[in-house]
Amino acid sequence: MKVGTRSLFFGVHQVFWHPLTVLLAWQYLYGWPSWKEFICIVIHDWGYWGRPNMDGLEGERHPEYGARIAGKLFGTEYYYLCLLHSRHYAKNTNREPSRLCWADKLSIRYDPWWFYLLRAWGSGELKEYRLRAAKAGAVPLNVSNRKWFHTIREVLARQGLERGFQMAEEG
Repeated sequence: MKVGTRSLFFGVHQVFWHPLTVLLAWQYLYGWPSWKEFICIVIHDWGYWGRPNMDGLEGERHPEYGARIAGKLFGTEYYYLCLLHSRHYAKNTNREPSRLCWADKLSIRYDPWWFYLLRAWGSGELKEYRLRAAKAGAVPLNVSNRKWFHTIREVLARQGLERGFQMAEEG
């Protein structure tokens, strides 16, 4: 089973837990979502299914699947809500990340460290995430997984809060 599929079954993007934490973050940033936004929160990461990596060339295209579903169901606005939840995708298309991006980043705030690390380790995502953080100079490989999690959580939550509140003010 590929890492993207494992992520959806029991990893960081687990199909029941991750949407719940994103929903909590969305509610904190913007208030209760519309039912269409709620569906987008649920499906935004389904594109990890069958992906051999999380942040490689294949994994970076994961927003396309949820966006296609949202677009067919609800139209262009929701297509972009899902598609642009990825900062990488937004940057490569010269667009701003969507509100879903910032709720997604803030969602780690609602993950207990031990539960996140258990899922990330069990799915095989942790190794990829740790290597990427070390390459970026964010967190060295010689720190514990727990220290890595708390550092990443602080960075992502801060980004989610800052940009999420900014977008909420903009309407």
